[in-house]
Amino acid sequence: MSWAPAFLSNPERFMAFSRWAAPMFGVIAVVLAVIGLWLGFTAPDDYQQGQTVRIMYIHVPAAWLSMFVYVCLAVASFLSLIFRHVLADCAAQAAAPLGAAFTFLALVTGALWGRPMWGAYWVWDARLTSVLVLFLLYLAYIALRASLDDEAKAARAAAILALVGAINLPIVKFSVDWWNTLHQGASVFRGDGPTLAPVFLWPLLIMGLAYMSAFGSLWLVRIRGEVWRRRAEAAAVRAARG
Repeated sequence: MSWAPAFLSNPERFMAFSRWAAPMFGVIAVVLAVIGLWLGFTAPDDYQQGQTVRIMYIHVPAAWLSMFVYVCLAVASFLSLIFRHVLADCAAQAAAPLGAAFTFLALVTGALWGRPMWGAYWVWDARLTSVLVLFLLYLAYIALRASLDDEAKAARAAAILALVGAINLPIVKFSVDWWNTLHQGASVFRGDGPTLAPVFLWPLLIMGLAYMSAFGSLWLVRIRGEVWRRRAEAAAVRAARG
């Protein structure tokens, strides 16, 4: 990732790239989502779960993105701390609300899926609890940044929190292997290959790509907005100093 510090140290290069990349990813997301949902909702019912299996196409990609976005947040926070790149801090700040939204969607759809499967909307299962902790980490990051007036101090404190919170990621990932849980184990990304039938696997993978593209588009848009906000504030300070 030797290119990352150089790329993130050049806001003009990023702004030029994101100007066309954000709408492109948005269009790709819409096209993939239409295809994925059509394939998923025209697929046959599962022999055990019936039609409730269709929640999978919304829930599982949201769960994947809840972790992936936190990885992006942690990496951007690390680059912000080490290289002092403002754009990396903008990227971290822009990612947090998106990660919180994906995690909230995963929790809500998981509850809706859990009710017919487990007989309850919520159980203090290791996977569910660790994902809830992930959601609270996103909220804590957002709250910490908002609570400090000094932007440099807020960025530093929030970056440290994000890096410490990354400890939770392997817990989320391997919770179903480390503890006895109601949550099923991995069925897509496995060493011996996916266990899902192709009729369910392909719509799920397409929806995963749709979510990734949507995040890419929204993230770029939010970073651009954060760059413009900081530029406007800097210009206002310069004008006030006269």
